[in-house]
Amino acid sequence: MQQALDTDTKINARYNLHYQNPEMEEWRRIGAFGKAENIISMCSSIPHDRIIDVGCGEGAVLEQLLEKDFSQEYVGAEISDGALELLRRKERLKDVELIHIDDYAIDVQDQRFDLAVLSHVLEHVEHPRRLIAEVSRIAKYIFVEVPLECTARLKPDYVEDLTGHINFYDRITIRRFLQTCGLTIVDQRITDTSKELVVFQHGKMGRVRHLVRKVALNLVPTIAQRIFVYHAALLCRSGN
Repeated sequence: MQQALDTDTKINARYNLHYQNPEMEEWRRIGAFGKAENIISMCSSIPHDRIIDVGCGEGAVLEQLLEKDFSQEYVGAEISDGALELLRRKERLKDVELIHIDDYAIDVQDQRFDLAVLSHVLEHVEHPRRLIAEVSRIAKYIFVEVPLECTARLKPDYVEDLTGHINFYDRITIRRFLQTCGLTIVDQRITDTSKELVVFQHGKMGRVRHLVRKVALNLVPTIAQRIFVYHAALLCRSGN
């Protein structure tokens, strides 16, 4: 009998390679500005004194939340040993508690956190329902952000690439997915990649690309989301 593919092992190996790439670290640092802004904008009106960043990587979003003094207690949870090693070296995050995610288990008590953040995590996870169930156990509210890659340009067949994405969403499927996990949607917004990150990726032409995407989303949002990859940001309340 053919052996089942051990996707989690492959994902972990790919993550560790990502965290050894200085250019990717700068990409994540720049991208974290917009991600943190979305979290603060959507979650300021709910309790957020105790936050856990699930799938925190090397802590780029945590650093931004700390800089903005958004919460009183910060915890980072991560599956990648490479990312945790980088986290431990960061002086700015020396007071942040770090937890290794072990087979989707996060070793903390029920409802310890006001808010759990999963920013650009679910598209990487082999068993996203298991992760959502565990996060619902430990947090009252959950912030989720994912890229909306189910566009007209998405190829019908999956080909592994450097992004490590294995789950693909549009604005409806991510909403329904979270609802069928027992979450209540409190707020949902469509956001775009920041101009700074687009310029970092594409140079001077990035300004034009960003402007075209912004105008399209404002004028013809349904058509724009069929052409370009935007992001869905959702604030959810757990059922526990």
